[in-house]
Amino acid sequence: MNKARAGIQSVEVGFALLDTLAHAKGPLMLRDLAAAAAMSAAKAHRYLVSFQRLGLVVQDSSARYDLGPAVLKLGLTAITRMDAVKRARERVPALMADIGHTLALAVWGNHGPTIVHWEESPLSVTVNLRLGDVMPLLSSATGRCFAAHVSRDAIAPLLREELARARALQRTDLPQTPAELNAMLKEVHDHGLARVVDHLLPGVVGFCAPVFDFDGHMVLGIVTLGSAATLDADWDGQVATTLREAAAQLSRDLGHPA
Repeated sequence: MNKARAGIQSVEVGFALLDTLAHAKGPLMLRDLAAAAAMSAAKAHRYLVSFQRLGLVVQDSSARYDLGPAVLKLGLTAITRMDAVKRARERVPALMADIGHTLALAVWGNHGPTIVHWEESPLSVTVNLRLGDVMPLLSSATGRCFAAHVSRDAIAPLLREELARARALQRTDLPQTPAELNAMLKEVHDHGLARVVDHLLPGVVGFCAPVFDFDGHMVLGIVTLGSAATLDADWDGQVATTLREAAAQLSRDLGHPA
C-alpha cells in the first residue's frame, strides 16, 4: 500500500453519518440516521458517542441527532477563507485548454459588472477591453448574467438608463421594454448562462456563466468570448456546456447546494 495515500478507514466510514445529517431536512432518529448511512444502529451509535464528545453532533430532547456547534465553527471558518476570484483564477488555464478561447472573470463592482481577470488564448480576437472595464447590462453576456441574478433594486438605475439608451438609438437587437427585458433575463435563467452574438462587438460571441456562494448570491461570472467563425455559439455546444459545468463546480466548491 502506498503509505503516502493511506488513510484511516474508520474516519471515512464515520463521516457518512455527518454527511447524512448535512443533507437531511432536520434531526434524525438513530435508526433512520444509521439506515441512511448504510450501517447498523449499533455501529452508528459508537461513532455518534465520539462525535458528541467532539461537538460534531448533538442530541435533542426527543433523542434525535443533528449537527453540532463544532461543525458550524468549521463551516464558518471555511467560508471566511474562501476567495472565489482566487479559486477561479487557479482554474482558468485548464478551462482555457478545454474551451480554446479567451477567458475573463467579472465581479459586481461599484458601477456594475467589472472585469477583474483577463487571459487571452492564441485564438483571441481583437477587443478593446481591459481590467477594470465595466460591462453594459444589456449588450454584454457578462452584464446580462449579472442582471439576471443580482437584486433588481441594485441594478434598477442602470437598467433604466440602458433601456432608455437602447430606445433612443433604436437598437432593436436589445431589450427596450420591461417585457423584453424580462424575456432576456428568463433566457439566462433557462439556459444557466448568458449569451450575446454581435451585440457588444461585431462578429464576436460571448458567454458568461454565474458562480454562486453558499448563500446563493452570484459572486462572479466566468466569461469567454471569441470570433463567431470559431466559437460554437450553440446553447448546448461544447463551449457553453464546458463553461456551465466549470461554473457549477466552482459554485459547489464555494458551498452552493447543487
